[in-house]
Amino acid sequence: IFMVLSLLSIVYGALRCNILAIKIKYDDYDIRVKPAAYLCIFMWRSFEIATRVTVLVLFGSVVRIWVFLIVLLNFLGFFFYPWIIFWLSKSPFPENIEKELSRVGTTIVLCLLTFLYAGINMFCWSAAQVELSDPDLISKSQNWYQMTVYYIVRLMENAFLLLMWYIYRTDFYLYVCAPMLFLQLLIGYCMGVFFMLVFYQFCHPCKKLFSSSITEAL
Repeated sequence: IFMVLSLLSIVYGALRCNILAIKIKYDDYDIRVKPAAYLCIFMWRSFEIATRVTVLVLFGSVVRIWVFLIVLLNFLGFFFYPWIIFWLSKSPFPENIEKELSRVGTTIVLCLLTFLYAGINMFCWSAAQVELSDPDLISKSQNWYQMTVYYIVRLMENAFLLLMWYIYRTDFYLYVCAPMLFLQLLIGYCMGVFFMLVFYQFCHPCKKLFSSSITEAL
């Protein structure tokens, strides 16, 4: 019961972050989010987060040490990604976050921001993409390429972790239908991607402002 309540609270938080990110990106427009959009986001985040957590728990239950390496690599990759893009862009260091902050204080704030960004992306696609070269620190463009790469790589990673669990599973899972659970988790993650596609294709409140739809981009 507590696990279900925790999942619902996390999904609700992800839903609110999605809506907030949309309002920040398109703050010049009057945004009205329809009930269908709320439903798609809720289903998208529910499947995505639940399957991701379950995969990590199953993998960690049979190879306890390696799960820390997987989590660490994921976290470091997403933590340094905004900084690498910032350094490659050769943009000036952000100075307009807070006038009272020194350069060291600004660096600490940016590190905390990318820390939060990395923590979110370990489990689900972040509603707002960090862009350190932007004055608002948030990317205003809709990058279908990054989203596509993220979900393809994440699906492959989940499949690999489930395969490792299936190979090294212990007698604890003797009464669990492992092939069925393997298939259900992969289908569950794909269902999350499906509801995400439905949201961006049909239910996004600002879909008319996109330069191209997600199906055209794919």
